[in-house]
Amino acid sequence: MRKYNRFWLLALLALPSCTDYLDINTNPNYATSASAELVLPQAIVGSASVSNAFSSHAAHFAGYMANAGGYSGFGSLLNYNLVPGDHNTIWVNSYDNLQDFKYVIDQSKDQDEQSYFKASAMIMTVLNYQRLVDAYNDIPYSEALKSNENLTPKYDDAAAIYQDLVVKLDEAIAVIDNAKSPVTLNPSSDPLFGGNMNRWKQFANTLKLRLLIRISGLPALAAFTKDHFAKIDQKLGFLTEDAIVNPGYVRDRPNPLWNSWGYTPAGAIANSARIPAQFIYGFYKGQKLTDEGRGLVIFKNFATNGTPVNQLGNETNAPTVVTNYSTWYTGVFNSSSSITNSQGIMKGPSQGQPLMLVAESNFLQAEARLKGLIPGKFEENFEQGIIASFTYLYKDVTNLVASGKDVKSDVEQYKTDNEESYLVNVALAKTPAEKLEAIITQKYIALNMINCDEAWNEYRRTGFPVTQPTGDGYHNMASNKSNSTRADKLPSRIMYPSSELSYNSANYKVINPFSDKIFWDPN
Repeated sequence: MRKYNRFWLLALLALPSCTDYLDINTNPNYATSASAELVLPQAIVGSASVSNAFSSHAAHFAGYMANAGGYSGFGSLLNYNLVPGDHNTIWVNSYDNLQDFKYVIDQSKDQDEQSYFKASAMIMTVLNYQRLVDAYNDIPYSEALKSNENLTPKYDDAAAIYQDLVVKLDEAIAVIDNAKSPVTLNPSSDPLFGGNMNRWKQFANTLKLRLLIRISGLPALAAFTKDHFAKIDQKLGFLTEDAIVNPGYVRDRPNPLWNSWGYTPAGAIANSARIPAQFIYGFYKGQKLTDEGRGLVIFKNFATNGTPVNQLGNETNAPTVVTNYSTWYTGVFNSSSSITNSQGIMKGPSQGQPLMLVAESNFLQAEARLKGLIPGKFEENFEQGIIASFTYLYKDVTNLVASGKDVKSDVEQYKTDNEESYLVNVALAKTPAEKLEAIITQKYIALNMINCDEAWNEYRRTGFPVTQPTGDGYHNMASNKSNSTRADKLPSRIMYPSSELSYNSANYKVINPFSDKIFWDPN
């Protein structure tokens, strides 16, 4: 544990951004400079927290999370009357995190020995900007991160930003490939891939695939996407191992997901006002699909049908959480000081924080191959995506499949239990639309409470999984108190934060959360 204690000390020393985006205060007690080796690991750990924040905010919109009974004060969440102050945190923390990566890039400029630090920071920069665009559309980009040089950065066109992010990924891969005598990364300086630069390149390749697929249906970008799909390095390939950040999380400094929806270091439930939504639960308990294997490791009391679930907005006789239990934790709660590690989504405080799963990598490849954007047959990636999802959920905090868990057997049982559904047995799908629905629906299931924002993005882009606005909670993704004017009764996006209205009012945009859309959203 000594190396982890050292890492956390270094991370805490370097935690404040070197020149925070739109910061108006400076603490003279902080060091004015630090090495790239010191800043990169804490920036990656910061991205893990930001990733969890994006996932949590989208969980309510994407049909993963609902309000528990016995609580009030949900405000605009239940009716979607969103206001600028609702989502300040993810904006501010994202730009702070981006500032750290910019610092690493600037520190390593024109220094070949620092090439791996620079390339890693470039790739993480793309990830963070992509998330911001997918949440807010046009954002500060070309004039951002300049601190006092420009406190009111303009908002760049979201489509142009996406294109530049694709180019930046190509540049990052080239930096790795062309490095002459680089200082190697290691688990202390790289809590994501432990210094494996091939995995960093595969991560970049997979992020590029995500970006290109998201804009592949836009006629105005057809030439750009065609050109860059052709440039994807098929020999390099895509992620084959989950991209998971773990600097040495422990009970007192837990994984962000566990800290948000599991337990506090003192052993109290981190949040007892939220429970699973009926919409996602229906993909496990038979209302839409049957999935006992994953259901048992995800939901408390799943076997006895005792999992408290609700439709967002329902406050009449809404169930409460199981006493002393996070609903997404299936281990054993003996006492506040004795909480056993488990499998599923909430494995334990020392689990890693996923940035991207191999399951998502496979479903991205499946869609690209289905549409002929890259060569190959989509069916194999579809099957591998399901297997990868089972595999991740069957792993414990050591990132190994738990004893007694049989992925192969349970995947086969899953296919048998849903033998008439093309959403599971894709060979039954008769049209391209049904095949795409199967891919996106399985991705949606795989991202449950892990990367909810990506599932929310994909729903808005494709319309899958199917939601029925007049249906019950198992078939209607939206809140039953929704004031949305959209046909699906959902919001189309979130508002720009009130911090921008205060500090960048000249560029601040007033938007309608029901009619204004992210540029890639055709619905």
